[in-house]
Amino acid sequence: MFDKPDDMFDRGREWDALTAFATSGQGGATLGIVSGRRRQGKTFLLEALCEATGGFYFAAEQASEAESLRYLAAAVGEFTGSPLPIAFNDWRQALDVLLALGNDREIPVVIDEFPYLAKSSPSLPSVIQAAFAPRRTQRRASRARLLLCGSALSFMGSLLSGAAPLRGRAGLELVVPTLDYRLAARFWGVRDSRLALRVNAIVGGTPAYRREFVSDDAPASPEDFDPWVLRTVLNPASPMFREARYLLSEEPGLRDLGLYHSVLAAVAFGNSTAGGIATYVGRKSSDITHPLSVLEDSGLLRRETDAFRANRSLYRIAEPLITFYQSIMRPDWSEWEHGRDPAGLWASLRHRFDGNVLGPHFEEVCRSWSTRYAPESAFGGRVRRVASGTVNDPEHRTQHEVDLAVFGTADDGREVLLAIGEAKWNEVMGAGHLERLRRIRDLLAASGRTDPTRTRLALFSGAGFAPALDAPAADGEVVLIGLEELFGTG
Repeated sequence: MFDKPDDMFDRGREWDALTAFATSGQGGATLGIVSGRRRQGKTFLLEALCEATGGFYFAAEQASEAESLRYLAAAVGEFTGSPLPIAFNDWRQALDVLLALGNDREIPVVIDEFPYLAKSSPSLPSVIQAAFAPRRTQRRASRARLLLCGSALSFMGSLLSGAAPLRGRAGLELVVPTLDYRLAARFWGVRDSRLALRVNAIVGGTPAYRREFVSDDAPASPEDFDPWVLRTVLNPASPMFREARYLLSEEPGLRDLGLYHSVLAAVAFGNSTAGGIATYVGRKSSDITHPLSVLEDSGLLRRETDAFRANRSLYRIAEPLITFYQSIMRPDWSEWEHGRDPAGLWASLRHRFDGNVLGPHFEEVCRSWSTRYAPESAFGGRVRRVASGTVNDPEHRTQHEVDLAVFGTADDGREVLLAIGEAKWNEVMGAGHLERLRRIRDLLAASGRTDPTRTRLALFSGAGFAPALDAPAADGEVVLIGLEELFGTG
């Protein structure tokens, strides 16, 4: 094992997994897959691994097969110090040489941006499959640790699925995630919890956005938030300005970009069901099934099952920057692009930022806290999953939205509802919010879905709680979670 580099923030789990794979001591060449959305630091991790171990690193480019083979041959020649030029006639020959790098020692061999190579050489996964055949002499003689890396999630996920050629060949499948909201606050150096959540609602947990995209420009104080937004993400001269558009255009397999943008806009404006999205887009539900699947496979949308209706799916945008772009930037793109009074335009759209961006993001952070950080005492048991959902109210002929439904496991293995909760970003919560949760709990109990004596009530607020909740909280009827609890600063 190798010590994690000093300039690497977090990523301890990923670093340990990579170094363990690269130094496993296993006989024969082995294969690993590394994936994750763009800008998450995969290249940084793999370059650091090769620097620490003396490994070989090659970053593919969008090129023809012949050109890619030439680039790879040149990189191998430079790495080995070959006095003679190296040339590869095909990928079979190239794979043999790459595996031969591990004939004398255990060594990571990294091919970054692997989807570029596979696009120009569709048979490449099959060639790698043949190279890693269990009884192939070259594989058995080598201790190369071949790592294929890529950001096209739909493609990388398909490499090891179903009847794919490489299924069963990989000894490592590592997904590099975005930083969660607490880690992102530390990474951006924002200590004020309210400011940290507002920043996170725009840039999320993508490390590159701070380092490469805004050159370490973080808001210095809550008062600096609006100026920071204007000089970074809303600044036409900043790389952040067009990043959300590039995220979509970089995904392979997206043909009608206008349709995909419309689908994401529908979700950003509060349409979370397939029917609602279809109505917003102006298409039939059957017409958007494929776009929804593609966006989900690309990691830009998440599909969740309604907590109380198993046949109902809810869609959420996975990248906060896309929500910000669709809600704030895209409807007024020309004005932003030409710099027509950006401060005034931003001020006029703050209500939309609060309602379409901050509100839903706060709910997502509350669900994340409940899953990752809530102590068992908060909900009376270990949390198994957290979801949102709807509950019918036949008497009042309405439906109640439940922001959080927290599920755990009973002693007999059955799933139990530990708590239901409501989250409000900019609203002081009081007795009315508690009464609404009581009503929902009674409805669930009447339908046999929960035990009212076990299911707790939880209120999450970014603005605080009214004194009327002090007594119910002291009695243990309701759990109150504010920003200090969410960020672990209380």
